[in-house]
Amino acid sequence: MSVAQAVAVGRRGARGIVVDDKGRLVLIKRTKPGQAPYWTSPGGGVEDTDASVEDALRRELAEELGATADGYQQVFLSSDPTDAGVAIQHFFVARLTSLNLAERHGSELSKPERGGYDLDYIPLDDGTLEAIDLKPVALKEFVLANRDALLAEAGFVA
Repeated sequence: MSVAQAVAVGRRGARGIVVDDKGRLVLIKRTKPGQAPYWTSPGGGVEDTDASVEDALRRELAEELGATADGYQQVFLSSDPTDAGVAIQHFFVARLTSLNLAERHGSELSKPERGGYDLDYIPLDDGTLEAIDLKPVALKEFVLANRDALLAEAGFVA
């Protein structure tokens, strides 16, 4: 493909590598009927009403976790081909500033047939991350390879 060729973007998403005040990842444990549990980072699709990809992540954190964060830094980009074009996921590291599960809202929480969306805290330093099924795999590999840098970007500087 030449530089001049246009790439069709099928879907754009924003996901958070959110770190709490104890240096743990804030993840969502997904349980779906008939499937083994897996973990994912909070976030979702960028909507037309979002002013930016970062704003989409702020909205998603509020919806999925009732959370706010600060210090957003885009650190990772992932893509997958789809029938509609390339699906792009923007990953931001951010530091959790507040969380209130009572403020969670959104379609994923109002449809029990979609399974569970449980909050989980995963330490970065004790082997737990290696043992869980964090999706996408590219995110897990990135976090494992860059733990110290992610903690530094989230404000954990020695």
